[in-house]
Amino acid sequence: MVVSVTPSSPPQMVSISKSTNKNDDISYNSNHSLLVSSLSDCKDMSQLKQIHALTLRTTLPHHYNTLFLYSRILHFASSADLDYAYRVFEQIENPNTFMWNTLIRACSHNVDTKEQAIKVFHRMVEHASVLPDKHTFPFVLKACAYLFALSEGKQAHGQLIKHGFGSDVYISNSLIHLYATCGCLDLAEKVFDNMLERSMVSWNVMIDAFVQSGEFDSALKLFVQMQNLFEPDGYTLQSIINACADLGALSLGMWINAYILRKSDPGLVSSVLINNSLVEMYCKCGSLELAQQVFERMPKRDITSWNSIILGFAMHGKAEAALEYFDRLVKEGNIFPNSITFVGVLSACNHRGLVKKGGEFFDLMIRSYKIPPVLQHYGCLVDLFARAGHIDEALDLVSNMPMKPDAVIWRSLLDACCKKNASLELSEEVAKQIFESEGGVCSGVYVLLSRVYASASRWNDVGLVRKLMTDKGITKEPGCSSIEIDGIAHEFFAGDTSHPQTKEIYGVLDEVDERLKSIGYSPDYSQAPMVDELNNGKQHSLRLHSERLAIALGILNLKPGIPIRVFKNLRVCNDCHEVTKLISRIFNVEIIVRDRARFHRFKDGSCSCMDYW
Repeated sequence: MVVSVTPSSPPQMVSISKSTNKNDDISYNSNHSLLVSSLSDCKDMSQLKQIHALTLRTTLPHHYNTLFLYSRILHFASSADLDYAYRVFEQIENPNTFMWNTLIRACSHNVDTKEQAIKVFHRMVEHASVLPDKHTFPFVLKACAYLFALSEGKQAHGQLIKHGFGSDVYISNSLIHLYATCGCLDLAEKVFDNMLERSMVSWNVMIDAFVQSGEFDSALKLFVQMQNLFEPDGYTLQSIINACADLGALSLGMWINAYILRKSDPGLVSSVLINNSLVEMYCKCGSLELAQQVFERMPKRDITSWNSIILGFAMHGKAEAALEYFDRLVKEGNIFPNSITFVGVLSACNHRGLVKKGGEFFDLMIRSYKIPPVLQHYGCLVDLFARAGHIDEALDLVSNMPMKPDAVIWRSLLDACCKKNASLELSEEVAKQIFESEGGVCSGVYVLLSRVYASASRWNDVGLVRKLMTDKGITKEPGCSSIEIDGIAHEFFAGDTSHPQTKEIYGVLDEVDERLKSIGYSPDYSQAPMVDELNNGKQHSLRLHSERLAIALGILNLKPGIPIRVFKNLRVCNDCHEVTKLISRIFNVEIIVRDRARFHRFKDGSCSCMDYW
């Protein structure tokens, strides 16, 4: 191998005398010591190449000390110049396990060479003279997880069991991460359950696996178990805060916040990541005031901090506050808005129908901040135009988009056509585009189309839509609502009778009906079942919507002055929206509902959305 030595500026030369007597161990060991010392002081690749050249000239190829020197040279090169490390490695006749691991680790740490890490591992396995050890597999599994290389990961799993490392804690943690990343939560859980010994990392990686897979209840149960063995650290808390956000588990989220403050650990209290998670959690749990408190007390913020609070205000329909915080971000000047920031701003405009303002921010993003709009930005703007009744402008925007509109954009257009009583022909054309879009087929599209036909009294077509759903095996997504009382989540489906307090719940609903009648309430049947029914059948269906059952449970069990917080998987219907406004006035209670699209805060007979949603 020819080595080119390029002197650094100023060069630090290594001077070593080659022994004339090859059997002179004293001289050889002296050279070895000097080379080891030089490697310890090595600062850059220029010096390393000099040392490598001297090693080639002054050492015996098969001496045991030479192998050690090459392992040190390889280790330094692997973190500084991977190509050079490869050349060094290929020069070694019989690399040992440490050398193989060094190269595998270097490849697994580099984004562009993770696939090479797997290939080097396969070479190592084929190399009969050397065996992988417990340090080999975490590097390989990390590369497999990054590449979603499930098949290669399973092969590595088989190899590590073959070599007796199935009970190694560090390797098992890597396996859990691999399987969770590749969407095999059952395999990740199996590895975790079979572990004879678990570290703090084991619990954290399994909890995070549940959170990332949307299994929030399982994450919280595991968190409770973990506390019997370990005190939660920052990684644990961040995962659990994220689970609370998606579950709407406000009481547990508040407990974690209090736990962090009680610990008085500066690393936790001032952590930007944890505080960002808290802001997002409070926003998603319907407590915008607490989200603001956390945001305002943060000693340091990044762009995610600003995005979280802006998106929170947008989700709650507080467009003015969202735009005010955007102005604060711009005025501070040390952090610049990014693509997600403008998603938040455009969403805020969308939830309040600020058509002109939304267009101005879209232009500002492109012209002043040079941020190219992506599908999500166009989706916000299309929805803004369509929901405000500017359907022609929305269609023009869709036609001129530089990318193909997805099913979400077409569905927002169909929803607007349904609400704004657009022409039947236009609604059918939009529905056709949805069915032709990738991932566009869902029950919501059929429901919207059936409403379009129902509004035109085309009941035969309504029946055909329903038959088409049956033929394709598509069922309407059931409405589901949850409410948290004393830290326990209660879940309801439409018409649910499984709750222990069912009798009392339906008693409250009867009382609600009587009091609504006394003030002249008339039901809105426009979003009742898909077929033409008698009015009393429709009314019975409406009164059993899942959010009404949850609200009734809240009236039964929550103390006066405590807001009723309900989380619903679908958009709230027109009638439930009107009824909830009236309930808030009749029972003098604040009701906060998070549906699929946004938050609604009902108080004194009105809603924060101002009937625009």
